[in-house]
Amino acid sequence: MSQSAFERLSPAFPQRAPWGTSSALRAWQQEALTAYLREEPQDFLAVATPGAGKTTFALRVAAELLHRRVVRRVTVVAPTEHLKVQWAEAAHKVGIQLDPGTGRHGRSRQFDGVAVTYAGVAARTTMHEALTRGSPTLVILDEIHHAGDARSWGDAIATAFEPAARRLALTGTPFRSDETPIPFVTYDPGPGGTRVSRADYTYGYADALRDHVVRPVVFMSYGGPMRWRTRSGETLEAELGGELTKDLTAQAWRTALDPKGEWIPAVLGAADRRLTEVRRHLPNAGGLVIAANQTMARTYARILHGVSGTAPTVVLSDDAGSSRRIEAFAESGDAADRWMVAVRMVSEGVDVPRLAVGVYATSTQTPLFFAQAVGRFVRARRRGEIATVFLPTVPMLLAHAASLERTRDHVLGRRPAGEDLDVWAETEALLARANAEQDGADDLLGQFEALDSQARFDHVLFDSKQFGMHAMPTSADEADYLGLPGLLETEHIEALLQERQERQLRRHARAERRERVAPAESLHRALAVQRKQLGGLVTQVARLRGIPHSHVHAELRRQCGGPPVGQATTEQVAARIALARRWLA
Repeated sequence: MSQSAFERLSPAFPQRAPWGTSSALRAWQQEALTAYLREEPQDFLAVATPGAGKTTFALRVAAELLHRRVVRRVTVVAPTEHLKVQWAEAAHKVGIQLDPGTGRHGRSRQFDGVAVTYAGVAARTTMHEALTRGSPTLVILDEIHHAGDARSWGDAIATAFEPAARRLALTGTPFRSDETPIPFVTYDPGPGGTRVSRADYTYGYADALRDHVVRPVVFMSYGGPMRWRTRSGETLEAELGGELTKDLTAQAWRTALDPKGEWIPAVLGAADRRLTEVRRHLPNAGGLVIAANQTMARTYARILHGVSGTAPTVVLSDDAGSSRRIEAFAESGDAADRWMVAVRMVSEGVDVPRLAVGVYATSTQTPLFFAQAVGRFVRARRRGEIATVFLPTVPMLLAHAASLERTRDHVLGRRPAGEDLDVWAETEALLARANAEQDGADDLLGQFEALDSQARFDHVLFDSKQFGMHAMPTSADEADYLGLPGLLETEHIEALLQERQERQLRRHARAERRERVAPAESLHRALAVQRKQLGGLVTQVARLRGIPHSHVHAELRRQCGGPPVGQATTEQVAARIALARRWLA
């Protein structure tokens, strides 16, 4: 580090304590810093939920090491071009100058280091290795799970930064669906011969929510009838959110996302109404739609323009122009800047604190991508804010939403079977393929033609609990939930949702009483309706508890008595329906 750079840091980082006092740090950041400085290891992995402030913690570590002259140079490795610029701006605010490589005239000696991408390191591995050897360097590996995205990336990171004096790895989602080891991460022996990643400090979503560091997230789930034509010319119909096979779920899901149907316009309209409600309390709150590809993003933007009356900001690629558009949207206080529509680059790391409403309009279903996408909405600005994310009623997505508070490590080696293990263990292979084939989503969509889709509000998910009647959705119920205040303390959200669900249950009970006085329908039709209703409730219970449907049916039968559901009477099925509703309530 040059003398001039050290002088720049001196006023902001006095001898007794860089960055002035510890009050500049959140409690978890100070605790993590203390843990780091206690040992000052060569490698340190900090896992903190998206929105908790990993950048602030890492820059404090950098400032300490620069000030003590343990290192003289800082290299930040980030997933995207935009995040390089974001790191450089954040470092500048604390007196550390990083070159994000956006200029075309070389690098000035005034810089204290660089910000690069994982792909950039893979492209120029030898150069980065030479720079790391040339001066004691702190390497900050942001979202280090990306070092396993390609074998070449992991090898390049390991080679380029093996000589580093210090390596600080950061991630909000340490897990991966594959078994590619992440460089500079320690793996301990796990059950069944597996190896499990070990973090030196962990700060999860549940911790951050309790400390009011992040916002609580309320998920609005939408299903509905879908109709499409297969490549062979066969027309299929299915209910999004029903008990479907993997292939039918994927096709119904993509039919819902097709902008030619009614599902997307209806959900975007509901999300815009929700944003209007939030902006009553937070005037500059914004929304984000995450699309599957550029074509979808442009079409969604046109629909939103018609719904909201204002043109959204559209981000289609990872380039300098996109970074400027994201920054302008993040800093805007203009009432017209309501929505941003983007593909995948805004799903991770991008800091737009005013995002309060999101629409997950992509077919990616990996837990890593989902967690990072939701992470764009959890950054708290003031106490009491809540975020709302709109989802398709897809069992895998709802399982991810219900499990946000869980911390998952990266596991190497085949996972042993058992219900006490991760609820996603049986789908890891599927998730790995879905992640690898995301770029081919357009090809999958082209294998059939979406004909028609309709949106139906299913329920709200908050804190692993579902609220709303899956069997009796109405526009009134949707409006009830869309009208949630934009400011609401965490502990009050569940009570309010519970109250609204009870109101719906009473309304449903009155409707059932009216049906009982109506002319009776044939027995086979009545049983078909009841079994379908029971099946929907069993699906919800199984999803929430992370157990197979058969286990739920067995427990219902054990408590209510009677034969298997296929042989049960209407009274016996009704008893199981009532019990399943009590479990959900």
